[in-house]
Amino acid sequence: MQFLKWIFGGGRNVIAETAGVFRENSEAGAQRRADYAQAALGQYAAEFQAARQGCFDRFMDGLNRLPRPLMVVATLALFASAMFDPLWFAERMQGLALVPDPLWWLAGTIVAFYFGGRFQVKAQDFRKALADSTAMVPQVLEGISRIRALRHDSPGAADTGTDTALAESAAEPSANPAVSAWREGGGK
Repeated sequence: MQFLKWIFGGGRNVIAETAGVFRENSEAGAQRRADYAQAALGQYAAEFQAARQGCFDRFMDGLNRLPRPLMVVATLALFASAMFDPLWFAERMQGLALVPDPLWWLAGTIVAFYFGGRFQVKAQDFRKALADSTAMVPQVLEGISRIRALRHDSPGAADTGTDTALAESAAEPSANPAVSAWREGGGK
């Protein structure tokens, strides 16, 4: 009996206290999380309760809300431009191939810091990346030239080249119901 009094006596439970060292008390943990959430909400509420006095404060608040929507709209606009004018889009993407890696890392760092993330950049040899991107200039210019040659209004866009079968099939009239109906209607 003395042993049980020693373990459970004095209003304490030695087994529960020992287990609490190895496993969190679910009820106490839930209470801590609720207190933390309540404190965070209180802090956010206090931030927005302060009355803004001047036009500058309102302007800065509006300016701070612009980057995320602008980035989303710009990204969707790129998708749309790729669908409406693929050649224009391809030319711009060829130009982006010249941007050196350190500049991409810098842009990523700025965006990551703006959105509150931490971005750690590894030390890289800037001159090597710059030399690599400079070495790509002739390839990019060649790519842009080939893309521009694909335009419908460029000279020789419909040239069949040395493919005689393609040249013969292009010159050979074919039955087209729309053209036949147009001819029968007097060509008007």
